[in-house]
Amino acid sequence: MLKSRFINSFAFSIFVQSKKDMQFKHPELLYALFLLLIPIIVHLFQLRKFQKIDFTNVAFLKEATMQTRKSSVIKKWLILCTRLLLLAALVFAFAEPFISKVNTFKAKKETVIYLDNSFSMQAKGNEGELLKRAVQDIISHVPNSDEISVITNNNVYKKTSIKALKNDLLQLGYSSNQLTTEAALLKSQTFFSNEKNALKNLVFISDFQQDESNFYPITDSLTNLYFVKLKPINTNNISIDSAFISKTTATSIELKVHLKNNGDTVENLPVSLYNDDVLIAKTSVAISKDAETTFTLPVNEVINGKITISDTNLQFDNSLFFNFNNASKIKVLTINATDDSFLKRIYTKGEFNYTSVQDNQLNYNLIDAQHLIVLNELKTIPIALTSALKQFTNQGGSLIIIPSRAINKTSYNQLLNNYNTNFSDLVSSEKHITTINYSHPIYNNGVFEKQVKNFQYPKVNNFYNISSNRITSVLQFEDGKLFLGQSKNSFVFTSALNTKNSSFKNSPLIVPTLYNIAKQSFRIPELYYTIGEENSYDVETQLQQDAILSLVSDAVNIIPKQQYFNNKVIINTSESPSIAATYIITNKNETVKNVSYNYNRNESDLTYRNLANSYNINLSNSITEIFNTIKSDTKVNALWKWFVIFALALLIIEMLILKLFK
Repeated sequence: MLKSRFINSFAFSIFVQSKKDMQFKHPELLYALFLLLIPIIVHLFQLRKFQKIDFTNVAFLKEATMQTRKSSVIKKWLILCTRLLLLAALVFAFAEPFISKVNTFKAKKETVIYLDNSFSMQAKGNEGELLKRAVQDIISHVPNSDEISVITNNNVYKKTSIKALKNDLLQLGYSSNQLTTEAALLKSQTFFSNEKNALKNLVFISDFQQDESNFYPITDSLTNLYFVKLKPINTNNISIDSAFISKTTATSIELKVHLKNNGDTVENLPVSLYNDDVLIAKTSVAISKDAETTFTLPVNEVINGKITISDTNLQFDNSLFFNFNNASKIKVLTINATDDSFLKRIYTKGEFNYTSVQDNQLNYNLIDAQHLIVLNELKTIPIALTSALKQFTNQGGSLIIIPSRAINKTSYNQLLNNYNTNFSDLVSSEKHITTINYSHPIYNNGVFEKQVKNFQYPKVNNFYNISSNRITSVLQFEDGKLFLGQSKNSFVFTSALNTKNSSFKNSPLIVPTLYNIAKQSFRIPELYYTIGEENSYDVETQLQQDAILSLVSDAVNIIPKQQYFNNKVIINTSESPSIAATYIITNKNETVKNVSYNYNRNESDLTYRNLANSYNINLSNSITEIFNTIKSDTKVNALWKWFVIFALALLIIEMLILKLFK
């Protein structure tokens, strides 16, 4: 190894071109250069000796003899030099010299390509859709012999070749799973090895749409970053941003549709409404930046709706799916030892099936069928009820506990121990409820437009201290003690709510608090969900053993993550399903409900990052240019042919010297 390095260093000292190192494929053959010493030795130490003889009458020949000897010596030196150079050229030719910018002959090459296939790549460039053109350029300019890794937003092709990937790339579709620019760069860099001598090239192909991530590309001396920023010729785009129910009457529902425009004003944009494939309404709007339109739909009718517009740029946001199912009601059971009229006003017939019983008239068979149970100021909780409520909450039911002013603390704590909490002493002191946990799920869904710092605080005259470090605060007193807390599926008040003890019933807090607790006890599927977000909803159905629910749409059949309880199934989805549509929730062959999913609208706004100030990257708007640069940087120029030509030239020169040099 040391000898090889010595020979390479020797060669480099002779041949340098444009800061490129000359190297040899077979450096060991350079040892043959030492054979050049043999003709030199033979020439310097002539073995033949000449005897000096004097002739008296040939003095006039001395001058001619001296001239002949000088010419002979010059001729021999020229022939010696020619032959030495000839032999040296042949040795170099057989050693196969080459030059390159870096040591690419022995270096391992690693190429990682990130190809952005998010929806914004549907925009059209000079040669068609940005993604389709990028695929064609990659196939055309990546050598078939190169080992590459290709990463998209939803797929990874590791250590393969462009020949093996060609069909997959040609069939590559757009992904709803959009990686931020920062996440895509970090993910791409993980596919390089840890070898320090490897030549690493990362080719990042995207339109670099603006997102919320910080993007400061950090590189090292081992990795070359090549960014290809693809530019659309038109950034105009109109999208259906959202839809929501703005008004409900006894006979109709008003559905309001919000549209956004990222471009020139449009005076007449058609907006169509379908139920399945049947057109049921159509209107038009004028839109500059934003616009709204309203459709009126009948109440108590199952509708699998789709709203569409005609826009020639991005296609993914031209449709929005929604659905109305048969009305589902949340089942609420209150077990009372006092007046429950305030609960009846909150849990109305339109949204809830409200059942009210006295504590001494409870039918325990009612419990399993409920979604929410309220213990309204019971003085004592029977052991049988404690056992039934424990099983109820273990099966996904929700529980609200409102204590009486004078309770059987032991019976309460037997129930509360199931939720890692218990009541301690009763505090007879007036306290104001001043602190709201705005981040709690029952308040962070638009209940408050802003955090309220000054309002008429409700108060209590008596409350129980609560002992637990596992309970989440919802409402607190002015001294930080708990008024309402959540542990698992239970919500525990520390004070009685009757008007003698508390003004909470007259507070604006009571309706959103109790209403949202009930709404979360059974989450009826919403108008639609967004793909890529964490979505959760409940379906009321009975599953047989080992049965599961499926989401079905056309040829798509998905089994979502689900959890089964006695009276409901909780379904959770995020990245799946990945196609916007209205899906049928099926239990075997039975249709249970419909649920709609839409693509995220973040990519509808065609604004892009400015990469002009990014350092240590090679930036271009042409995939062809980037791959030509990579080929140029790693190109190996073989020189052995030039040494063969040099040897032939020297051979001709030698023949001319022998023939013409008299």
